[in-house]
Amino acid sequence: MPVVLTVLPSAASDDTQLVRRALARDGDAFRTIIKTHNQRLYRIARGVVRNDSEAEDIVQEAYVKAFAHLDAFRGDSSLATWLSRIVINEALGRLRKSRRTVALPENPQAEIIRFPLNPSDDPERTMAQRQILQLVERATDSLPDVYRTVFVARVIEGLSIEETADLLGVRPQTVKTRLHRARALVRKALDDQIGPVLLDAFPFAGRRCERLTSAVMRRLGLES
Repeated sequence: MPVVLTVLPSAASDDTQLVRRALARDGDAFRTIIKTHNQRLYRIARGVVRNDSEAEDIVQEAYVKAFAHLDAFRGDSSLATWLSRIVINEALGRLRKSRRTVALPENPQAEIIRFPLNPSDDPERTMAQRQILQLVERATDSLPDVYRTVFVARVIEGLSIEETADLLGVRPQTVKTRLHRARALVRKALDDQIGPVLLDAFPFAGRRCERLTSAVMRRLGLES
């Protein structure tokens, strides 16, 4: 009996189809792109600038720039990586500009992103989760820029070594070296096991996700 092989569509082909629809001004395609990538892009932006509202603004500007040059997407890398590079460039540009205009304090106090409370959870457990996440966020914010970006991309966002290297334009070995140092610094700051709670750090969902999506759609003239 002959074996029938089913070829599943690749993520690259999915990206290409989505981009093709967006180039045809398909509003649903734009919305899908934004909602799919909001959290990753926000986390990366915040990992660079360490400020909630600034990170949102960076992501919004990055989307507008990306959509204005969407025909430049060739599919050589994933759409996620392509968008992430634009966010990284926008965030680093903002950071350089801010440092030219004002000296940053040695230990800037970044705004802490509150852990979303679930009323069904045990109050003490919820409070403990919130406190742990605040420690994680503060420890991440305290990392030097060169380590913080790698740490956010690799540990918090979960990109592979190769994806992180591709995103930042460095060698995989450089990512490994920086990540090792970043982890050591975070471990020292926390002095405790942080485990899987990193997956919930820097949340970007619900109303915040909808707000940014609507703002970008309005700027594109696809939503009133």
